[in-house]
Amino acid sequence: MKVFLSLSLVLCSGVVSILAVPETASDTAKTNASAQESKVTVEGLVRDIACPIQNLEATATHLSRKCLLACARNGSPLVILTKDGDLYLPISEKMPDQDQRQKLMPFLGKYVRVRGTVYARKGTHAIVITELQELKDVHLTIED
Repeated sequence: MKVFLSLSLVLCSGVVSILAVPETASDTAKTNASAQESKVTVEGLVRDIACPIQNLEATATHLSRKCLLACARNGSPLVILTKDGDLYLPISEKMPDQDQRQKLMPFLGKYVRVRGTVYARKGTHAIVITELQELKDVHLTIED
């Protein structure tokens, strides 16, 4: 019985030692890693996020102004929807993040070109906008 208890004690100590091993360099790198970052120019429609996610007929050049305005007025986050269907969520360059709605509201329902830094993570795109201009020569099909 003493041999069994001694062997159990040694085995449990080994398991506790394994569980208490400090983080490796690769574990630390994973937790300190940043999202993929790049400087880009993006063109697309400034709009609410809800409609293009729920309604695949809503594109960067085809929209319902009535729906877009109603969603934006009710607080739906604003995004830039590209012709390829990618969504870019505007973020600030500061942490904690600051609201970008006031910067985008004058461009709601308009096709724009933005320049800035894009952060990508698992298919999600966020952009820190440094330049924003309307592209008036892009034809939009507007209902309502």
